[in-house]
Amino acid sequence: MAAFEQAEADLQAKVLVLLAKVRTFIAGADINEFGKPTRAPLLPDVILRIESCIKSVIAVMHGTALGGGLEVALGCLCVLRVGLAEVKLGLTRC
Repeated sequence: MAAFEQAEADLQAKVLVLLAKVRTFIAGADINEFGKPTRAPLLPDVILRIESCIKSVIAVMHGTALGGGLEVALGCLCVLRVGLAEVKLGLTRC
């Protein structure tokens, strides 16, 4: 969250780009954390921060975005390249 504040204060930055260095943009929740107390920042707060950013936020995805990772990407103004592998596995929410 502090990174957004820093980027918003940077007068030379015109847009913010979320980019993963690995093949998965964001893998979603860690199932090993289920049942444990939640820790900040919570996913809805992160998405709200992205949506309320005074600069445009772009998600660049060169791999999968699972669960909450897709929600983060959808909070951005623009998503570049998306693959929904879970659809092929029948793991969709209706």
